[in-house]
Amino acid sequence: MTSSLADEPVEPSAEDDEPLTPEEYADHLAELGDAWEVIEEHHLEATYAFPDFQSALAFTNDVGELAEAEWHHPDIHLSWGEVGIEMWSHDIDGLHRSDFVMAARMDRIYDEYDEE
Repeated sequence: MTSSLADEPVEPSAEDDEPLTPEEYADHLAELGDAWEVIEEHHLEATYAFPDFQSALAFTNDVGELAEAEWHHPDIHLSWGEVGIEMWSHDIDGLHRSDFVMAARMDRIYDEYDEE
């Protein structure tokens, strides 16, 4: 089941925004799939599993298209059978609501692969 966050717009952080605190992002994190965790209160990380390299590569390309469309780019680590994602808002050097929206959209993309 995909989070309702996936339906929300990806809004860039404003110049005066501060990174979200653990209290502020707790509800957002709870809406994401089990793959996601917050690391050092700074960034999101997830690892998605795949049955082969081809599926992992296709997912990577789908995430890349999403990132380009929203102009919000994660670090992506591709290897045989898995894709690792690291994401945060670089301009505020921490987490913003848009990071959680993007994560929810990646979960939605992954759900399509998981059903195959």
